[in-house]
Amino acid sequence: MKTIPVAPQAVKEHFAARAPRYDRSSRWCTDQALMDRILETTDPRPQHHALDVACGTGLVSRQFKGRVARLVGLDFTEEMSATASRYLDELVVAPAESMPFSDNSFDIAVCRQGIQFMDAPLALAEMARVVRPGGTICLINLCAYGPEDRDEYFEILRLRNPARRNFFMRESLADLLTGAGCHDVVVRDYISVEDVDAWSDNGAIEEARREGIRRIYRHASPEFNRLHAVSLEGGRIVDHMLFGIASGMVR
Repeated sequence: MKTIPVAPQAVKEHFAARAPRYDRSSRWCTDQALMDRILETTDPRPQHHALDVACGTGLVSRQFKGRVARLVGLDFTEEMSATASRYLDELVVAPAESMPFSDNSFDIAVCRQGIQFMDAPLALAEMARVVRPGGTICLINLCAYGPEDRDEYFEILRLRNPARRNFFMRESLADLLTGAGCHDVVVRDYISVEDVDAWSDNGAIEEARREGIRRIYRHASPEFNRLHAVSLEGGRIVDHMLFGIASGMVR
């Protein structure tokens, strides 16, 4: 895992700017196949209490609505979470590193694309605290395929999202879960096919950053192009982006 310093206020400002178009900012945002993989991994039951960490606009939360006894969303940015309430039993605006919940409050904690903006070990420790023993923590995040594409891809992700603190490999997600005391840790792959121009048009970065992203793709190494199955046809850049879906049971 690579980490760079980012002020919490920068995260809030970035997502306040992104909130109006967030749901349309990536194909993966509303990809039902990815949602189904999350549900398969977490296996929500009618008696469960579930926590959506960094719930944002509620895209993941709505998948759990009606499947669990209690559904709580936690987010750091009011502008992002304003639309999530319709899917939740409770919305809490607070940092994931300091959750206002009692120990063993939930059976499931899920975090899609949120851990990258946090003090990751501290946030995982909090998830492990609030999930009961035997419960599940699930992290879903974009990852580099390996050392061959890591530097180029991390720079692409940095340009696209200047509020991002953490950059992951698959094993980084596993290490976070293991470090929080989880067992039976598994990481599964999911590939999302993204139009890079659409993906970079998130409403919170200037055109110079978008052009920087395009430049990296145009001059990418052969290994990067192979791993990401990059297509430059018709003036569009298409990337096969890797999600790690990591899960573990709390001790």
